[in-house]
Amino acid sequence: MPEGLNKDLRKMISDHADLKALTVKDIITASDGTRKILFSLEDASVIETVVIPSARGRTTVCVSSQVGCAMNCQFCFTGRMGLRKHLSTAEIVEQAVFARKLFSDEFGSITNVVFMGMGEPLHNVDNVIKASSIMVDEQGLQFSPRKVTVSTSGLVPEIKRFLNESNCDLAVRNWIMPINRRYNLSTLLGTLREELRLRPKSIVLFEYVMLAGVNDSTDDAKRLMELVHGIPCKINLISFNPHSGSQFKPTPDESIIEFRNMLIQSGLTVMVRLSRGDDQMAACGQLGAPGDYQLPLLRVPEKFQVAL
Repeated sequence: MPEGLNKDLRKMISDHADLKALTVKDIITASDGTRKILFSLEDASVIETVVIPSARGRTTVCVSSQVGCAMNCQFCFTGRMGLRKHLSTAEIVEQAVFARKLFSDEFGSITNVVFMGMGEPLHNVDNVIKASSIMVDEQGLQFSPRKVTVSTSGLVPEIKRFLNESNCDLAVRNWIMPINRRYNLSTLLGTLREELRLRPKSIVLFEYVMLAGVNDSTDDAKRLMELVHGIPCKINLISFNPHSGSQFKPTPDESIIEFRNMLIQSGLTVMVRLSRGDDQMAACGQLGAPGDYQLPLLRVPEKFQVAL
């Protein structure tokens, strides 16, 4: 703590503020320049944060919101850990602070923040809303609200709260996920239609993880067009990144492009996110450290086993 502060002020700060929430444990560099930062928490837990530079001048920091995750999404390695703890507001914000401190000289300004690291952000909704508000505040990290994106697997009540309390962007990934059993697609999409109708300038980003033989056919593309009809949105097609916890296979890049072209021809705005940092387990769906023991494979739903 800085010297020269009034004793009572020092005590108040110590009682109410985390001055050092994270400690850098390691930094791993992938072949494409992506960096994975391993942070130690005060209780010795470890979280992972990814910094992704782009040739177009954009540098994104992908922050974690939990140690582990309870959602058990089929494509995600983190789910094998189970949920171990929620991160505090300070632990979330400091990931972006460290990214700026460590890499701004090398990559230039950190321009974007995505809550797509370890954990389901809206399962830790209180701290995520507080952290995202600090990131965009003029007295905080001063990111543009349009450059901060919170991703969710589809927790409907928390989506409503987020849209009402935050001006940051929302991304939804809701295909081939256990949370579908509780909040099915019709409920989720109906909620988004209603909530976004009240916010004419807002859009949602749908993250569609492409799995070979599961959701990458022509019929799947047509089904996706029908599902999002009438919702102001963009589609982000994500290449599946294999890991030891899943038996799924990635859709070939050329098939992803064909799928994208079909969606574009229907009038949708579509982006493709190919793997970054996958050789160092830093890509989408690859974060997590179960430890020195073998966890079971994620159980594949029966209707998708034909694709394996």
